[in-house]
Amino acid sequence: MEPNYSWIYLVIFLAIPLARILPRVIQKARGKEMPQPKRIQDNPFRPSYTSPQTQTQPPKTEPKKPQSKDMLVLGELNRGAHSFDKIQKNTGFTNQELEGILEKLEKDGFLKVVSKQGLFGPKVELFPTDKGFKEYYT
Repeated sequence: MEPNYSWIYLVIFLAIPLARILPRVIQKARGKEMPQPKRIQDNPFRPSYTSPQTQTQPPKTEPKKPQSKDMLVLGELNRGAHSFDKIQKNTGFTNQELEGILEKLEKDGFLKVVSKQGLFGPKVELFPTDKGFKEYYT
């Protein structure tokens, strides 16, 4: 007859976790609160002191330049939206509106259209040119 070592599994998988849980359960039953670990600041890289300059001066906000529809679309292209659907979703333009804007950008040289063969058929991707990148960020 072979010895039965199944009790080892009980020790490993039941006794060790119970040894960690039981003291907590007993303390809660007695009504004692367990000490909470110290909480780390939300932003550990923020200094704990405040400089006098930030207390007296309100934060400066640069005035945003008004953006045309062309610039909004060019901005989406520069941020990585390379398909018609993504640009339309992010800007909220109608199909005809966005189609006209994209044609104008392509005619002006701000946009490059690349046709690829995808898994489900032809796929059209839109990429900003260097001229389009410079136009948006100036």
